[in-house]
Amino acid sequence: MSSIFSKFPSKSLCRTLLRRSLCTAVETRTQKLERIADELLDLNKIERHDYVILLRHKMGLNRYGPAASAPAASSAGAAASGAPDAAKEKTAFDVKLEKFDPAAKLKVIKEIRAFTELGLKEAKDLVEKTPAVVKKGVTKEEAEKIMEKLKEIGATVVLE
Repeated sequence: MSSIFSKFPSKSLCRTLLRRSLCTAVETRTQKLERIADELLDLNKIERHDYVILLRHKMGLNRYGPAASAPAASSAGAAASGAPDAAKEKTAFDVKLEKFDPAAKLKVIKEIRAFTELGLKEAKDLVEKTPAVVKKGVTKEEAEKIMEKLKEIGATVVLE
């Protein structure tokens, strides 16, 4: 910064020039953002929906990922590039209760209450609407422990 200051006759003049250039840049940026916001507010509901889809697409935030948005001609290349991602080991699992022995319903409810923070009514409702995800985002070790306990009492459990 000292080299910039040495080219100007005084430091106060330099500060004034820098402030003005920064302020004008900020003002133009703010004006641009306000103009964009006003234009977005003028859009109708369908146009806003289309805009959101276009913006997500341009930012690479497609709902189905890059493989689904690729043309059909390059789908084989996209599938081949997706294979290494599938080979990566999953770190978070969901424990899904598929079915259970009706005679062991109470035991299943008690076990679900043991590893979740659900009350009796919530656990009962969860068990009654099987197949249902019982616990989300657990580690593999914890998921296997839960799966073993539920299998011991007569339930069919899968990891997703």
